[in-house]
Amino acid sequence: MKKITLLVLTILATTTSFAQFDLFGVRAGMNISNLDYDSEVPSGNAHRNGFVVGFTAQYGITDKFSVAPEIQFSAEGAKKDELRLDYLNLPVFAKYAVTEKLSVGLGPQLGLKIHEFEDGFSNLVFSGVAGVEYVFFDDFYVDVRYVYGVTNVYDDEQVLEAKSSNIQIGLGIKIF
Repeated sequence: MKKITLLVLTILATTTSFAQFDLFGVRAGMNISNLDYDSEVPSGNAHRNGFVVGFTAQYGITDKFSVAPEIQFSAEGAKKDELRLDYLNLPVFAKYAVTEKLSVGLGPQLGLKIHEFEDGFSNLVFSGVAGVEYVFFDDFYVDVRYVYGVTNVYDDEQVLEAKSSNIQIGLGIKIF
């Protein structure tokens, strides 16, 4: 656990020390998530409605292209109590501004499970994330994202294999 926390802190420190960010902000929204099983699906695998909240940053490389790391709490998994998974996620978007108000993004996401650590689920998961963002008013935006797990959410000792699947609908504000 200490090694994983140190890794996440190192990534954040490195990201913020090498780049001068153009924008900082906060974002909150709703998750619609579930687990996609490779084998037999356990009963009670209905989707879970949860929430996401976090901080955003954006570093402009060109007028159209930017890199946008975030750190966020995300309630994911499935509806059944033993399938609920909460993560501290670190998505890093490569964003392209289609217009002044519309942008698309794609990138990797690292997730650190932040509740029970010896429960049969992996403590560290990797995902891919894609999204669309629309800025309305000056600093407010709405976005829609799709996150799909690349790694198994279960520990290696478990027989089951599943990947997380998550749709996020968010609202954010760019502070400066």
